Amino acid sequence: MATTPMIPPPVNSNFEGGGPPPPGAIPPPPGTDMTGICFRDQLWLNTYPLDRNLVFDYFALSPFYDYTCNNEQLRIRATHPLDISHLSKMTGTEYMLSEVLEPHLFVFRKQKRDGPEKVTPMLTYYVLDGSIYQAPQLCNVFASRVGRALYHISKAFTTAASKLEKVGYVDAENESAPAEPKAAKETIDFKELKRVDHILASLQRKLPPAPPPPPFPDGYALPTTEGEKGSSDAQQAEPLASVDPIIDQGPSKRMKV
Repeated sequence: MATTPMIPPPVNSNFEGGGPPPPGAIPPPPGTDMTGICFRDQLWLNTYPLDRNLVFDYFALSPFYDYTCNNEQLRIRATHPLDISHLSKMTGTEYMLSEVLEPHLFVFRKQKRDGPEKVTPMLTYYVLDGSIYQAPQLCNVFASRVGRALYHISKAFTTAASKLEKVGYVDAENESAPAEPKAAKETIDFKELKRVDHILASLQRKLPPAPPPPPFPDGYALPTTEGEKGSSDAQQAEPLASVDPIIDQGPSKRMKV
């Protein structure tokens, strides 16, 4: 019975002898969080330069690499895996080199291509000084920052509560102590009072003088109190006594001289 021939595994042209990728190099399904691991092959770094032409071959050795991507098909055809002229004609998962800062930083973006101009970003990886990492997603970064902030806020409240409890304990001890030390603490510092008065006086001198009040309108009468009203009535009653008290009031009401 005839059997279907097996497709040979991809060969890495940068290594002598080549061979299939190790079993541990097959990455988990796309979208799996692999931010907790790091890949570094010091032997490869000592053998080949890390530049934009060879960095993809180095990235293909890591567990982050998906062997079902379009870049792997180009590698099988002996075409540069990052050739955009070929990748734009294909559909499926691919890796693109988005940012380069040779020889320290290389950023790969994993994306899904549905057409020549239609791509959907999926994940981001970066090679930093020879070590390959998966960049965390923005929601995970926000969750981590918020969690760290909440931890420090909770710790601050716990510390403040413990200090307030100590202050209350000390106040209770002070209340049980004699009242003489408390009276000594409440003594007035006259030097401090003079200093405050001096500051207030200097501030008052710097302020402009208050403007005079506006004049009253014509025909306006000032409101008077009951005492002022009684005195004004007495003043108005004095001119009414125009008769001679001695002649007209009789002997019983004569004024004593």
